[in-house]
Amino acid sequence: MSEGLLSLFRETLPDEISALVTEHLAELENGNFHSLFQSPLAQALLGHQSPEALKDVHLKNFESWNDYIFHRLGLILSDRTGSSGPEDDSPLYKQYSCFLIGYAALLAFLQPNVTGPPLPFASAKSILPAEVSADSHNITTTRQKLIQSLGVDGIAAYRLTPNIELLCLADAIMTSPPVLKHVPAARWAKMRVHFIHQRLLSEPSSTLQRQIYEDLELLEDTLFADDGSAKAKLGKPFKVQFVLERASIETFHGFDKRARADLDEASKEQGFQFALTGLLGKRTKWQEKETSQLVVLAKSAEDVTNGKSTATTSETASTAQIDSSDGQNAGTRPENLDLNDDTLLEAISFSEKPKSSTDVQDSNVLPPALAELDPSNQPLLQPLDSVILLALASSITNTSPANGLTREETIPYATRVLEGGSSNWQIYTQALLVRSRIEGYKSRTIERGLLQLQALVDQVIADTASSSEDGAKSSEETSTSFLPRPKESESASASERLKYVFQLASPSRWELEAELAARWVQLGGLRSALEIYERLEMWAEAALCWAATEKEDKAKRIVRRQLYHPTKGGPDSDVDEDEEWQGAERDPPPADAPRLYCILGDVDQDPSMWEKAWEVSNQRYARAQRSLGRFYFAANDHLKAAAAYSKSLNVNQLNHPSWFALGCALLELGQYSRAVESFQRCVQLDETDAEAWSNLAAALLKLEPEDEAPVAPVLEAAADEEEDVPIGATEERKVDPQKNRRDALRALKRAASIKYDSYRIWENLLIIAASISPPDYTSILSAQKHLIDIRGPTVGERCIDVEIMELLVRHVIALNEEGYDPARPGFERIMVECFDKQIIPLITASRPLWQLVSKLALWRKKPSSALEAHEKAWRAVTNQPGWDSESEARWNEVVDATVELCDAYESLGPREKTEGLGAGDGALVAKDWKFKARSAIRGIMGKGKDAWEGTDGWERLKDALDQLKN
Repeated sequence: MSEGLLSLFRETLPDEISALVTEHLAELENGNFHSLFQSPLAQALLGHQSPEALKDVHLKNFESWNDYIFHRLGLILSDRTGSSGPEDDSPLYKQYSCFLIGYAALLAFLQPNVTGPPLPFASAKSILPAEVSADSHNITTTRQKLIQSLGVDGIAAYRLTPNIELLCLADAIMTSPPVLKHVPAARWAKMRVHFIHQRLLSEPSSTLQRQIYEDLELLEDTLFADDGSAKAKLGKPFKVQFVLERASIETFHGFDKRARADLDEASKEQGFQFALTGLLGKRTKWQEKETSQLVVLAKSAEDVTNGKSTATTSETASTAQIDSSDGQNAGTRPENLDLNDDTLLEAISFSEKPKSSTDVQDSNVLPPALAELDPSNQPLLQPLDSVILLALASSITNTSPANGLTREETIPYATRVLEGGSSNWQIYTQALLVRSRIEGYKSRTIERGLLQLQALVDQVIADTASSSEDGAKSSEETSTSFLPRPKESESASASERLKYVFQLASPSRWELEAELAARWVQLGGLRSALEIYERLEMWAEAALCWAATEKEDKAKRIVRRQLYHPTKGGPDSDVDEDEEWQGAERDPPPADAPRLYCILGDVDQDPSMWEKAWEVSNQRYARAQRSLGRFYFAANDHLKAAAAYSKSLNVNQLNHPSWFALGCALLELGQYSRAVESFQRCVQLDETDAEAWSNLAAALLKLEPEDEAPVAPVLEAAADEEEDVPIGATEERKVDPQKNRRDALRALKRAASIKYDSYRIWENLLIIAASISPPDYTSILSAQKHLIDIRGPTVGERCIDVEIMELLVRHVIALNEEGYDPARPGFERIMVECFDKQIIPLITASRPLWQLVSKLALWRKKPSSALEAHEKAWRAVTNQPGWDSESEARWNEVVDATVELCDAYESLGPREKTEGLGAGDGALVAKDWKFKARSAIRGIMGKGKDAWEGTDGWERLKDALDQLKN
């Protein structure tokens, strides 16, 4: 299958120059990048040849090599220069040819940095001018300047990035306006260059992120218009590759929901069927009883045998023929280490095949194609289908906490790719990496996980090691491998490795080594980790490694060595191990100085270091202000905290935690309007943040309604008006004093739907729903029911808001004064069921709640239940100790309850029963109601005589007793 970008390039290639660039395109697809750099046009662009129009353009006249190349490119594309003959002298030919040169430079950069195999040529001699490439010192100096030029927003690129001139050449060509305007594929290539640039930085840059997503939007609008032209011309694999690449970018930036949506779309386009399910099997060698084991069942739309696709329908015949090229090295793949455990099996032994009734995910039935699969012997997958599974595994890991359940859910995706045996070298490598990341947390698999990661590091280092003839230090001189390097026949070609590298977002060699070092830190191998960090010259990571082990002095010493000269001056080589590096600041500071100053500030909690980081970065390093904001917020200096977060957001407006923290600080300062704006930005960036929705509601509640009615221009007449309203006319709208509360209620509903087990959110929702006018009775009941479910088992009746429930009962009774009809569905029946099934079982000692139950029972025409509820309300008060002697207020409460009970006896006792035994036979609710009433009063008076005789409450009881006697 052809790579998507090149398919687009070929499809949009003008007929008049198609024959002229065919040979160059074939060289690019075969991975022969050097031949493109030797073309006459490339030689003119790179300064190895100087046509008449370029003979006065010299590197010494420019501040950087980037500017030199960009200037020469502009002259070449605007003039008739750099051509080898009249037939290839047209501007269109030069634009398309320069694109091929730039894209070859991008792929050539990835080959020695990500995928391998080693470049067969020295990039410095092929790309840089002769006066630079002739001297190793000039090569080093030029490359250092190029790496420094890649710093964005105060964030430095990796300082030892090899062959950096290739990426800079690709960037210069892909950002050239003529190339971008006339070559449709250039926009895609430009986006890829920016994403690779993003991966070189120590942390994501908002500037690059914004450019990447702008290019993605433009590409989607251009390539996938409503007419579906791109899909019709280029086929489904083209769109699938684009969507998968976008998903990998979204996963990198933490937009996991978008990534999952793209992966679902890719699966649909591919016709790829897969499901995560459970089947009976054995996981250990000594296991006798089979248990349910997670497994991914997956089958491509096209069968793959020995690395070749077999189309099953006429629709897929053409794509199957193209896909067969992916299997040219199906028998070669990276080393997959055995587990070699005395307990665990190498692979799960399944004894059960899936049945059509097996539930998968949302209780959907397995498709027939998956139900027929043998879980222990599944067919080979198409490469793009394997990419989908690995991307899903990365998305799950990114969205879920790093716990055992997440790892158990993730590993079947990688296992499916490995056991099926992907036909692509790089995909298989990525599957080994995903599995090693998961296995690093289990005692039985931690050894294999570490060794597999080490093997991958060794493989990538060996495969990306270039010769040192261009002045770069060979990786083979600084690292060794415990596995033999594969022979050329046992490896894969560069074109196969690079085919899916953008969809996989494979890590670079130093990222892999840093991940290995982090794994050693987790296992306590501090020395091994530090050796890796020091070899990679990742001083910030080395310092953080020491700080994590509570050795802050060593951490500060490492960082200060990069920022300051020795205390007593002199060369760095003359200092001892105890040097504190308290001398003058280095001038110029290192490229990653802002990050290093921030680490010093983090270790010492010193705001001056964060201020210094902000100053060194020319007010562009957002992390420095975020650290200051956290520091001042913890110190309750919310004004300075808000100012710091505001400065950080001026640089990086896509940082969700900063918006949240700024909103919290503004809430504390009483600046509610700005707080609303901050939390609105929060939920725009992450609509699943329940805390942000809840805080947005809190800020909205603090806002005051507008003093004056807003005036809005009427831009067009209403549909039912006969006369036009002039443009610019205005109409008045009344201020809605409840608008903020309604908006707050909507925000709380969203928060509750995300974090439904948070009782505080439901309590706030209950209160706000009851406070608006008119109240949202449906939301009130829903919130109260959720509160009972969450807190009822622990706090009982205290989770019920009596006042709000009384409001609800009054509303229901007022709606249907004639009484309750149990046969009529609706809100009333739901509320009655809530009382019967959830509220009444919780009530123990709450008189007001029993009073509500009595009122509701009376409305339901159940006088017996109403009287029983009155009796329970009276007992709830009288069973509490101390009312007969300690507090007159509690005595008066008992008196109130007793008088109320007597009134209930008098009102309900003589009625006929409508429920239970005797209902319909004329039996009374309480035939002896007078006796019960007198007994209740006499009992209370007898207990309270010594302490409360003669009080107002005592006289009330006497009056009630006299009335009963009369």
